[in-house]
Amino acid sequence: MSAAAGHGAAPPDSVLPGITLAVLGAIAFSAKAIIVKLAYRYDVDAVTLIMYRMLFALPFFLLMAWRAGRGKPPLARRDWVGVLGLGFTGYYLSSMLDFVGLQYITASLERLILYLGPTIVLLLGWLLRGRRITRAQWLATSVSYLGALLVFGVELRFAPSGATAWGALMVFLSTISYALYLFYSGEFVQRLGSLRLVGLATTVACLCCIAQFLLVHPLAAAQVAPEVIWLSLLNATACTAAPVLMVMMAVERIGPSLAAQAGMIGPLSTIAMGTVILDEPFTLWLAAGTVLVVAGIWLFSRAGRRAG
Repeated sequence: MSAAAGHGAAPPDSVLPGITLAVLGAIAFSAKAIIVKLAYRYDVDAVTLIMYRMLFALPFFLLMAWRAGRGKPPLARRDWVGVLGLGFTGYYLSSMLDFVGLQYITASLERLILYLGPTIVLLLGWLLRGRRITRAQWLATSVSYLGALLVFGVELRFAPSGATAWGALMVFLSTISYALYLFYSGEFVQRLGSLRLVGLATTVACLCCIAQFLLVHPLAAAQVAPEVIWLSLLNATACTAAPVLMVMMAVERIGPSLAAQAGMIGPLSTIAMGTVILDEPFTLWLAAGTVLVVAGIWLFSRAGRRAG
């Protein structure tokens, strides 16, 4: 991290490129749900779809792990156990649950649920390590969940309640799974570095997704519509590998706090793309719920800095 980022303020001429990277990374991440929803139109299941995404992304993450690990000592046994566990929960299980959930709910609701991740990390710290939660953090968390519940209620009007509830549950479990990765990854980031850890953990996830496909499907199931292949390739490059690098480069330039604030455009971009590309319904209630979620997470981040 640059010196400017480390002190929480960057020179004006270096702020714009960092913010641009953070915004583009957030939009690219958000487009993942749009691409997945488009691919589901071609009669493909979640296991096959995520297999193709991870198969195409695997070379990028292998390269990332190799570059980040050059000249560094090999991983100890404890580190390998951590990488395997983090890769399974943070990327494989989280992605699988997310893809399943997207079969039943809109991309807008999916993004808002995933956006609740920081609040779950806070709750894990409270439950597992006894960390204190301030009144301001409780209030901000409540605002965020109120917004998500509002959008969930709106979605119930457009889809069968059982399917919508099941999809929302799967995405919420995906959010918990990724929050567990964030919660336990701190010590490994310090020892291995963030780029090396992400490269190794995502490589584990890619191999898990490919193995899952081979275990539950015959090879003939890999024969899908050409559109699925191209959408999966786009998902793997523009919405998986590229945003990881963009967000990391943004953090190096402007620090994690400012990068996170710029990333708040993610839910808004998902709603815009969902409305334009997928013809998902847009209502004032959806807008209100989104404002509550984004405002809650913004208040949450401010409360966290004051508590720290």
